[in-house]
Amino acid sequence: MAEDKSKRDSIGMNMKGCQTNNGFVHYEDILEQTPDTGSTADNLQHSTMSILGSQEPDFKGVQPYAGMPKEVLFQFSGQARYRIPREILFWLAMASVLVLIAATIAIIILSPKCLDWWQEGPMYQIYPRSFKDSNKDGNGDLKGIQDKLDYITALNVKTVWITSFYKSSLKDFRYGVEDFQQVDPIFGTMEDFENLVAAIHDKGLKLIIDFIPNHTSDKHTWFQLSRTRTGRYTDYYIWHDCTHENGTTVPPNNWLSVYGNSSWHFDEVRNQCYFHQFMKEQPDLNFRNPDVQEEIKEILRFWLTKGVDGFSFDAVKFLLEAKHLRDEIQVNKTQIPDTVTQYSELYHDFTTTQVGMHDIVRSFRQTMDQYSTEAGRYRFMGTEAYAETIDRTVMYYGLPFIQEADFPFNNYLTMLDTVSGNSVYEVITSWMENMPEGKWPNWMIGGPDSSRLTSRLGNEYVNVMNMLLFTLPGTPITYYGEEIGMGNIVAINLNESYDTNTLLSKSPMQWDNSSNAGFSEASHTWLPTNSDYHTVNVDVQKTQPRSPLKLYQDLSLLHANELLLNRGWFCHLRNDSHYVVYTRELDGIDRIFIVVLNFGESTLLNLQNMISGLPATVRIRLSTNSANKGSEVDTSGIFLDKGEGLILEHNTKNLLHRQTAFRDRCFVSNQACYSSVLNILYTSC
Repeated sequence: MAEDKSKRDSIGMNMKGCQTNNGFVHYEDILEQTPDTGSTADNLQHSTMSILGSQEPDFKGVQPYAGMPKEVLFQFSGQARYRIPREILFWLAMASVLVLIAATIAIIILSPKCLDWWQEGPMYQIYPRSFKDSNKDGNGDLKGIQDKLDYITALNVKTVWITSFYKSSLKDFRYGVEDFQQVDPIFGTMEDFENLVAAIHDKGLKLIIDFIPNHTSDKHTWFQLSRTRTGRYTDYYIWHDCTHENGTTVPPNNWLSVYGNSSWHFDEVRNQCYFHQFMKEQPDLNFRNPDVQEEIKEILRFWLTKGVDGFSFDAVKFLLEAKHLRDEIQVNKTQIPDTVTQYSELYHDFTTTQVGMHDIVRSFRQTMDQYSTEAGRYRFMGTEAYAETIDRTVMYYGLPFIQEADFPFNNYLTMLDTVSGNSVYEVITSWMENMPEGKWPNWMIGGPDSSRLTSRLGNEYVNVMNMLLFTLPGTPITYYGEEIGMGNIVAINLNESYDTNTLLSKSPMQWDNSSNAGFSEASHTWLPTNSDYHTVNVDVQKTQPRSPLKLYQDLSLLHANELLLNRGWFCHLRNDSHYVVYTRELDGIDRIFIVVLNFGESTLLNLQNMISGLPATVRIRLSTNSANKGSEVDTSGIFLDKGEGLILEHNTKNLLHRQTAFRDRCFVSNQACYSSVLNILYTSC
């Protein structure tokens, strides 16, 4: 019985059948028929192997086959010849993953921070009323800017900067804002602005706009409510008691407006004086009132939601005034106090850069950071400090761990009424030496509040100043028209009480030699075009291979494509009253650019006396005279005409910033090194 039971509990496996399998083995009970005792011969012919429930099977000589039951599979998988290769592959895969993770972490740690959009290329500043008129009313507008985006893109510009276009009373050229959340009808509608933002982004460009937090127009709703002492608006502005008799006002102190005379004006409705740092139509907001600060932040949020990529904050040093209202000190203490009426006749220690002002600017930064969390949508913040010294201007960069502006705008080159190698060198090194470590510089040679370059220095300096702009480290900023060498218009008269001197650099953009220089089809434009527009215009210079416009495009393209210019070291070599010479270089790149710019009379330069090991000739990469491009120049005697500039290319492994003699004459903002093997930048130089 025990033998019969063991037979019923076993599964017969034919050894010959193990070599050929016609299907999967089913785990089901198999009922065996009792063998016929008379079929001994048949049993001998079909030998069987029994798998006993308590006995280990013997797989010797059995080959793996498809559809093996798991018991059989486990027997084979545990064998060394299968197990060891599997484990080797597993650990190789794990090691590869770990290596990739470690390499990724190392690259992240060693790689320098990528340049952001406001660092990558030039900014192009537009005064919208003078750029392009689309509706034939004689005033430039937002649609006009949109129509010319292809031209801006052709300049290799990365950022469009539009000055104030808010609803305004026109006082001080749109800086007396009546409504910060409306577009002035002269420029179009809010829909026009939204279309412009979309078009700018479609071109791969960014948009920053002016913002004037210090003051509003006296027609602003806030001011109208404040002068009637309505609710919370009562203290939105700076009010103080003053004496007003027979049309004469005795102000609270001797503080003066930027435009001259007292900065206090009597208001008959409130029967008090209000404070204005600029025109009387531009009352200063009271930034010691938290409600005012919140109102300004709400305006920022409004435009950020519209898609604006950043702001230029104007006149920020005027945000706070001393609460004690003491008289400011006279520059000339012997001058009769009643005759002190000009802004320059006082030291403005109580009306500018007060304690707490930078905290307010940082709070603007924090508001903008709330909109910078989306990848690729960092919001830029620039500040305009208005006639500060360089050491005070760079304070707007912030502290090492407390960010303020991405950069304060550097307009010190625009203040040069005469130019020389020494004066240019002084501006460059003063900024670089005072700029906090790791911060990003910027440079501009023109702007709406300064005389145009050609009128200030002369036509011969257009090309060399643009070459300077694009070969210095940092972000170049171009005021519209500077790329073609536009100049000031002659003095004009307007019906409104403007300082007409600031109008001269705001003339219409010169597009072609048609009527009104292609700016407008109107019979009359808000400002006349310059008389030289027949020869100084975009269309003419497009066809001239040696034009300022063509050189500007070549310079901007070189700046975009060369790590030496957009990431490299700046090393000053030499300067005098005529010229300035410096290099741009980067660790890992075995060549340097030698920039030679002549601002004086014709001169002969020996570069071999400045750089040891310099070969007899080097190649000209770019020249203000395009005929010289690509040619060789004798380094022992380079002749430069007045206003001529060269970018020379020299192959060398002996970089100047590594040499002790040049260590104090070299600057870099974000140090990086280049690996030609991996084609990456890294920081561990």
